[in-house]
Amino acid sequence: MSVKEVAKALDIELIEPKGWTCCGSTPAHHTNKTLSIALPAVNLLKAQKMGLDMIVFCAACYNRMKVTNYEIQNDPKVRKEVSDTLGEDYDGKVNVRHFVEILVNDIGLKKLKDSFTHSLDGLKVVNYYGCLLVRPREVTNFDDPENPTIMDKLVSIMGGESIDWPNKVECCGGGFSLSRTDIVIELSNSILSMVKSSGAQCMSVACPMCQINLDMRQSDINKAKGTEYSFPVVYITQLIGLCLGISSKKLGMDKCVITPKSIIDKVKIED
Repeated sequence: MSVKEVAKALDIELIEPKGWTCCGSTPAHHTNKTLSIALPAVNLLKAQKMGLDMIVFCAACYNRMKVTNYEIQNDPKVRKEVSDTLGEDYDGKVNVRHFVEILVNDIGLKKLKDSFTHSLDGLKVVNYYGCLLVRPREVTNFDDPENPTIMDKLVSIMGGESIDWPNKVECCGGGFSLSRTDIVIELSNSILSMVKSSGAQCMSVACPMCQINLDMRQSDINKAKGTEYSFPVVYITQLIGLCLGISSKKLGMDKCVITPKSIIDKVKIED
């Protein structure tokens, strides 16, 4: 919701591929390598026929699309197996980009800042990149794999205070959210504990699985660990949308498990 609203406000036309399917995410590449490459290739072929870049706002999808391009371009055997599976050849050359890259590299920080009508007004934000946006470096080529700063730059131009912290690329548990909640509780607790120590007022993310684990699972972590987390976890595009003057409901902020009311009040957005 927030990506669509921000894109609309900035005159970015997003065209959804008809008949798109799941990229396979974590389960596919833990099960069958050919399948894990073929599933994203189905969608990339659709984008190629449309003559467009593939824009995503999920770190897992981003990673799998980038891995598919890398494998197909660098391993003829993999390319043939995928071609045989799909009954159609894909050359691995569709440009795969995360929406954050579009904002920073295409729109540009200055133009984006000039578009803002509201400010984060000193809101202290920790930016969580997770593990799939930045690794492996030779595949994703998304910022520095150990200390990415692209989201920090966005928070700064929004008038927020980007808090430096050591867990920005640690794993939250990802796709284990339903199958191994115990692992998610351990990993996400480690991240939230560091967030609490940092003095931040909220966390921004760029991945729906990370948002689910770090927002929805706080009550489970509190029960298991005796903690008292009640920490707003929002998408970076929800913060950007607020600064563009878009209502919090249009940005889907009422759908967060931990209420982001403190953020909305800080920006002084009226719904």
